[in-house]
Amino acid sequence: MNRFLVLQGPNLQFLGTREPAIYGACTLVEIQAGLDRVAAEFGVLCVHVQSDQEGALIEAVHRAAATGCVGALVNAAGYTHTSVALRDAFLATGLPFVEVHLSNLHARESFRQTSLLADKALGVITGFGPLGYELGLRALVASRCGTPPTGGV
Repeated sequence: MNRFLVLQGPNLQFLGTREPAIYGACTLVEIQAGLDRVAAEFGVLCVHVQSDQEGALIEAVHRAAATGCVGALVNAAGYTHTSVALRDAFLATGLPFVEVHLSNLHARESFRQTSLLADKALGVITGFGPLGYELGLRALVASRCGTPPTGGV
């Protein structure tokens, strides 16, 4: 069974209560459950990792590549704009990934408009709330497994 890392960066454990006007009311647990439902449609598995620690996220990328994950869905949160080390982890392992963000980064503060990951991602989905995760997973599965992203969104 193909496995996909779902990597969640700092402070995302507070989704649902953290600035709901920006990030919405959906919790991280609800996002994970939704992704697991989509993954089941395709007969794949999501391996969920959330951490506030940059090193733990990097180690999760290394571990995912070493254990045969075929791709990753990544919301690096604040590390999107600052972590050369996380970018280097993806480059070092060759693990393909889709970058996803709940809010539209391009409509936010200027420092949030630069991603250190985007140019190495298969694609970037930003601004569609939790739906962006589902879209990202569908695209990732299609690109890695040759499965057309059918079904409702």
